[in-house]
Amino acid sequence: MQVKRENFKMVGKLGVIVLGMFAFGYALVPIYKAICEVTGINILALGDRLIPGATPNLPANTQVDRTRTITVEFDANARGPWQFKPAQNTLQVHPGELTTVMYEFQNTQNRTMSAQAIPSYAPAQAAAYFNKLECFCFNQYTLAPGEKKQWPVAFVIDPKLSSDVRTITLSYTFFEVGGKTPAAPGTAKATSAAELPAKQLGA
Repeated sequence: MQVKRENFKMVGKLGVIVLGMFAFGYALVPIYKAICEVTGINILALGDRLIPGATPNLPANTQVDRTRTITVEFDANARGPWQFKPAQNTLQVHPGELTTVMYEFQNTQNRTMSAQAIPSYAPAQAAAYFNKLECFCFNQYTLAPGEKKQWPVAFVIDPKLSSDVRTITLSYTFFEVGGKTPAAPGTAKATSAAELPAKQLGA
């Protein structure tokens, strides 16, 4: 009889433990959401927030300076037998705001080519504050005859940029790897790809 009573007690204890574990697991999601909202270290289930009909509740980017607007002009120097141009010639952006612009390229030759782009900035002081998160200028590309490509440039202008700068021109010179490198706008002469500083190629 004593053994049966002990068994009942043990079963009761195990039942309480199971119920407690179930309740804890059920409460984990709201607890996790609360922690994320308080600490701001994560955005839970971003995909759920983008479901049609869902109410977006993404935190605002407090680093964006909405009191300033900078005109960014996009230029492309197509120095060769190809077509190269930005999808947009100009954009109005706020410092600290993530912005993306597309560049379009087509190899109009009847042969495969490898190419890369060199960026330059005007005024020159803007270069240190023009932060590219994604850019086709980071890599070399091989394009088949007649092949078309679209490449994004994602950038953020540092809010520390002088307030005197109201317009920035981002210009790309696209050149064929292995040949003479055309001078970027504002430079005196062309240099070979081998002579070009690595920092400039990867900027």
